[in-house]
Amino acid sequence: MEVSWLSESTEAQSRAQAKAPGQAQVQAQTAVVRREIALQDVGEATALFGPLNRNLNVIREVLPVELRLRGDRLLLEGPKRDVERTERLLEKLRELIAGHHMPDTRDVRYLAEQIKAEQDVEGVLTDVIQYTRWGEPIRPKTAGQSRYVRAIQEREIVFAIGPSGTGKTYLAVAMAIHFLKKGRVGRLILTRPAVEAGEELGFLPGDIHAKVSPYLRPLYDALYDMIPGDEVQRYLESGRIEVAPLAYMRGRTLNNSFIILDEAQNTTTGQMKMFLTRLGLNSRAVITGDVTQIDLERGRSGLVEVPRILAGIDEIAFIYLEKADVVRHPLVKKIIDAYEKAEATQAQERSE
Repeated sequence: MEVSWLSESTEAQSRAQAKAPGQAQVQAQTAVVRREIALQDVGEATALFGPLNRNLNVIREVLPVELRLRGDRLLLEGPKRDVERTERLLEKLRELIAGHHMPDTRDVRYLAEQIKAEQDVEGVLTDVIQYTRWGEPIRPKTAGQSRYVRAIQEREIVFAIGPSGTGKTYLAVAMAIHFLKKGRVGRLILTRPAVEAGEELGFLPGDIHAKVSPYLRPLYDALYDMIPGDEVQRYLESGRIEVAPLAYMRGRTLNNSFIILDEAQNTTTGQMKMFLTRLGLNSRAVITGDVTQIDLERGRSGLVEVPRILAGIDEIAFIYLEKADVVRHPLVKKIIDAYEKAEATQAQERSE
């Protein structure tokens, strides 16, 4: 990106230098500056700012910078710190466009808010980890999701803890398929505790798949999003992909495998220990769950206990996702907020 300074008040700089060091730094950051950015062409400007300049309007809402588009030139004017943040945002948006991802207003707002909060947005919306079966790229869409993906790449066991809609299971399955197709593991194992059935599955009709399919449906949904149905069936028949309830993991050693334990908040401490000790050679595990949605009738959740027990082990990562990482309908964030407020109010009333 070609950037040129247009002006910065030398008088303001002189006054800032005469002040105490702390005051000078603050004044330097709030001094009004102007910069000019050369865009490649009008086409890039259209992609950056969206139809009817909607993306440009979002930038103006989040960052107190005046932006004026003059052909293939963009003029920025505002406090120095905010102008620098806007430049960083524009660099990120151009990176997305170069990767054939056209940013929409939701992308722009999220990135602008994260950059304004001085958050790291490396890899967000740019790192493609897998493709859906209809060719759509699967990318981490938030800073939390990007940390999660990096942790899976680097650590042997990763815990992802956070509310619904943060992509915990979907990204884990995407990474597992990536590892499987790259030959880094020989099989993919997906498991969940069948709490609703009390894991007394023998009383249900049908074979193992008929018994547990309703409880494992979210895992199948993610699989079928990323792999054609006939290919999934071949993987299942050959054993390269296995979907089973947690109870069927007992007594096994899982070598050369990528193992995902979903809905881990519904494991007991004993079940969590059992699962983690199944890990064999050249294997890795991802454990996902939401500690606000525990369905256990007896005992403490193994997912609640495990951060304290396993703290300090370098090969294990704990990634905490938040409502800012929710990528479902925007209304989901509002619902999570409402429940958090209600729960906080109830907790305060109980303590009084």
